[in-house]
Amino acid sequence: MTRSIVLHVTGLTKSYRAAGEEIAVLRGVNLTVAAQESVALTGESGSGKSTLLHLVAGLDAADGGEIRLGGVSIAELDDSGRAELRRGRLGLVFQQFNLIPSLTVADNLVFQSRLAGRHDPDWYEELVERLGLGHLLKRYPEQLSGGQQQRVAIGRALAAKPLLLLADEPTGNLDEATADEVLALARDLVTRSGCGLLMVTHSTRLAATLDRQVNLHAGVVA
Repeated sequence: MTRSIVLHVTGLTKSYRAAGEEIAVLRGVNLTVAAQESVALTGESGSGKSTLLHLVAGLDAADGGEIRLGGVSIAELDDSGRAELRRGRLGLVFQQFNLIPSLTVADNLVFQSRLAGRHDPDWYEELVERLGLGHLLKRYPEQLSGGQQQRVAIGRALAAKPLLLLADEPTGNLDEATADEVLALARDLVTRSGCGLLMVTHSTRLAATLDRQVNLHAGVVA
């Protein structure tokens, strides 16, 4: 069965000015991610991996090329359109867990899906069970280990059943065993929810566990 393409990046370019000169970070990136596919984005430090993720998330604007998420061109959206896209169609997970300290685990988990008007109680219950969070729902982020916090962050990002999960070094703050466990859970839930996963990682070991690896070198996909 052919999987539908959830992310289509074509000819993407991005430059920044630094010390009076133009630095080209992305020089024509082409990339696709299909539904239920997990893709590792690798490359040396400064190769533009995080820049690419920020552009896909609509947090910054590209100089040229096109990003289509579920058939929608991100460049054609205004600020509120991009914010709406991030709420309902994109899941974001970072190295810093970014949980809301004043909310319980239960409230952190439903925060984004309720904001997007896409809360599904059955899916929420499945996330809680699969992520092993049932006994932690009344706790606050400061009462959790790093691995537990990242599991909550992944659950929150997937609760709205986004088209695409973007993860920037999501296991960077975790020890190896916990990183493996958290990533295995994320891959399983990506398959279950039907979304795609694009994950930036410097770890060749973790990258090898995903469906496909894409290397960013000198501003293009090598």
